[in-house]
Amino acid sequence: MNPDFWRGKRVFLTGHTGFKGSWLCMLLRSLGATIHGYALAPPTTPSLFVEAGVDSMLASHTLADIRDLAALTDALVRANPEVVLHLAAQPLVRYSYREPVETFAVNVMGTVNLLEAVRQHGGVRTIVNVTTDKCYENREWVWPYRENEAIGGHDPYSASKGCAELVTAAYRTAFFAASGVSVATARAGNVIGGGDWADDRLIPDFLRAIDRGVELVIRSPRATRPWQHVLEPLSGYLMLAEQLFGQGAECAEGWNFGPSQEDAKPVEWLLREFAKAFPGMSWRTESSTLHEAHALSLDSSKAHHRLGWRPRWSLQTALVRTASWHKAWRNSEDMAAFTQAQIELYKQSGLEAVCGAA
Repeated sequence: MNPDFWRGKRVFLTGHTGFKGSWLCMLLRSLGATIHGYALAPPTTPSLFVEAGVDSMLASHTLADIRDLAALTDALVRANPEVVLHLAAQPLVRYSYREPVETFAVNVMGTVNLLEAVRQHGGVRTIVNVTTDKCYENREWVWPYRENEAIGGHDPYSASKGCAELVTAAYRTAFFAASGVSVATARAGNVIGGGDWADDRLIPDFLRAIDRGVELVIRSPRATRPWQHVLEPLSGYLMLAEQLFGQGAECAEGWNFGPSQEDAKPVEWLLREFAKAFPGMSWRTESSTLHEAHALSLDSSKAHHRLGWRPRWSLQTALVRTASWHKAWRNSEDMAAFTQAQIELYKQSGLEAVCGAA
């Protein structure tokens, strides 16, 4: 990540009140960017957005729905951004079974609305649309997925993100290729880190079970996921945006940002390791009739070779950082300062991004 690039850069960030969005706001602010946020109110109470006082770091803060094209366009025009980072989404698999219409509306038409607002406004140079590792047609095989694998999805969430990939590709070809707007998609795995209180996520569910003094219920103890600290893919999004801004079409495609293969671990392994910081925790398994992938990992070789991006923290380190964040929060520490200190730790080892031939 290049502070010289981000210093003073006008950034329009959707989904800035969520877990990843709040971390990204703080990371961008540490790099000197001017951030304009557009999102619904924080989706959980408590939330990282509130606990770290993220609103004070923003140049503007619009609370509105990504499905509202008029409000979105108005906010974009007022921000007059150079870079757009699209994180607003309905991000939960199990929720998508309960609310499929909302999931498709937010994740597909929300993406259409954002790209259309950019098309109508002009002035934007770079767009990074954040989708997911689950946008791939999952074949339950042992090999990690590469960017040229088929897009698919067996559940509403995964399918909606696959659709968002197709929408982005269509806008890139039909409208942006000839107008100087570089747009790429970013696909990351299961992120962990301090300040996540979402439902149906392993670490937040673990912490809630501790607080309530109950046994944690898990669904698929042997399912593997590409776990990584939230700062890992966020740094990838920013390195991708830097290269899109400078190199344009060379980088305007899909990109994986996953952990090293040894960090694609089963759910039960992750729980055992995290429980070392919270002795006495126990869990049991319940079956589920809802489809979820059992084997899932990403091949990030393209980002390694062409962007110079690599994971900086092992999964063990990510778990330690996550546990320490939540212990600090429970001790009523200054979470803005604590979170910023973790960001500075992460940034200490700089990586240069050079897009081009693999």
